[in-house]
Amino acid sequence: MTEFREYAPGTFCWVDLATTDAKAAKAFYTELFGWTATDVPAGEASTYTMFEKAGKNICALYQMDAAMQQQNPVPYWLSYVSVQNVDESTEKAKTLGGQVLQTPFDTMDAGRMSLIQDPTGAVFALWQPKEHIGAELANEPDTFCWNELQTKNLETATQFYTKLFGWTTKKSKNAVGGDYIEFLQSDRSGAGMLEIQADWGDVPPNWTVYFMVKDCDATLEKAQALGGRVDMQPMDIEGVGRFALIQDPQGAYITVIESNE
Repeated sequence: MTEFREYAPGTFCWVDLATTDAKAAKAFYTELFGWTATDVPAGEASTYTMFEKAGKNICALYQMDAAMQQQNPVPYWLSYVSVQNVDESTEKAKTLGGQVLQTPFDTMDAGRMSLIQDPTGAVFALWQPKEHIGAELANEPDTFCWNELQTKNLETATQFYTKLFGWTTKKSKNAVGGDYIEFLQSDRSGAGMLEIQADWGDVPPNWTVYFMVKDCDATLEKAQALGGRVDMQPMDIEGVGRFALIQDPQGAYITVIESNE
């Protein structure tokens, strides 16, 4: 069991799903991954659903409010980076060319956060923990294990994130051709990045969430039976594992990966 009690600043620590149908999404993910779900009050007439494995928090979802849904949004998973001081990191992101979509605010006693769009268009959250550090389990089957930036400008993104978080980079070849950039924190791989290709269609810059599974193909079959869609068929990455892209019934994307380790 890969249990976490804290995250070093500059580490991805949490993911959550903003969806248009919380009840349906909850049913899909609990069936797909075997999670249990606990609804937590989150402000006036709002609920935050915590997903758990073995009694440990691993991720969450919430329903978009009426105002958001009037804009016909696409549901999405949001990735959070732990920081020491969210106000300072938010200002730094702004000076580096990022756009502050939500200024820092407190989420009751859980922590303090802001929402940032990087200079290439991808959105992520900054998280200053208080009572909630982030995922208590990660990097094992049925938990999130990787965060990957898909962008149209590798150079601009590299400059932004290395300056914001102090990450370094390592270059290799990705499974579909072209460069794959690993973001390193203290020589440890913490996230990845690749360039959006023209043949992908109209894919906006985004931070994609990977969930580890024991059997990639079996997970895809189960996802389809539950109303999901396989958007990219399984591919093998030598020395890493087998992965595929799934779209849940409400339209949010996740990547599932079966590790070779």
